[in-house]
Amino acid sequence: MHQLTNHIMMIRPANFGFNDQTAANNAFQSKDEIFDAQFLKNVAREEFDNMVDILRSKGVSVFVIEDTEMPIKPDAVFPNNWISFHENGTLITYPMYAPNRRIERREDIIEQIENRFVVKNRYSFEFYETEDELFLEGTGSMIFDRPNGIVYACLSQRTDATLLDKFNVLMGMESCVFRSVDRFGLEIYHTNVMMALGEDFVVICMESIPDEDSRKKLLSLFEKTGKEVIEISYAQMESFAGNMLEVMGSGGNRYLVLSQSAYDALTSDQVLRLSALTNLLPIPIPNIEKFGGGSVRCMMAEVFLPVRR
Repeated sequence: MHQLTNHIMMIRPANFGFNDQTAANNAFQSKDEIFDAQFLKNVAREEFDNMVDILRSKGVSVFVIEDTEMPIKPDAVFPNNWISFHENGTLITYPMYAPNRRIERREDIIEQIENRFVVKNRYSFEFYETEDELFLEGTGSMIFDRPNGIVYACLSQRTDATLLDKFNVLMGMESCVFRSVDRFGLEIYHTNVMMALGEDFVVICMESIPDEDSRKKLLSLFEKTGKEVIEISYAQMESFAGNMLEVMGSGGNRYLVLSQSAYDALTSDQVLRLSALTNLLPIPIPNIEKFGGGSVRCMMAEVFLPVRR
């Protein structure tokens, strides 16, 4: 199993905007009553297109799918929450907390993926959202150490332990679960807000994990799996420094994709340590971050499926 992929799926937003339904437990969203909705939609598309151009300039294969105008999907730009693609040919769709995010699951997107990649197995978890009101929001909820078969997850309203167990049985993985809270003691809604796992490093906000045993278990696993630990603070996490993704570019070059605000929040020592391990690729997406409450990692759905020949 590989930790990194060269293939990324991204959804170009049609109606990006503030989502009141997700704001209930996403403390990273901001609402500005002054902003113009049409201006925000346009600037989000500009930020998106610039990000795609930067990724492609490094040899990352980006598969762009256009969002549909109707129904309106304010968070369509964050596809990693509702779908994941795996090296063994498995495609999984997930149950979403916000009702207006459930309409992001589009069959035509899956058909486009199947035209380019080999899908051998398809599993759907979404019936849990209506039957039991249980949620597991893809690679927002779960951080995969693919070669070592480990799923890291901080439990929250959007990351249910029961569904994690079902995922592990399905995919033959084991999970390391823990609690993570923000500086006000509120649970972190997604694991990928406070943690990013690269090929040989992990960026993590350890101070957000109140339980000492959980911290020890995590550090032990990181040591066992050969991950250099780079700790970030609450302030850095709030600037999306935990929401990074390492990808593969041309020539086997590795790139750690992060937002410009995340990069600016890092100390010079953290930049040096990360730069010794990978190539930092900062991308400015200030409006998507401010109003969407998500950053660059949330915008990229990694495709590990075999490519059709």
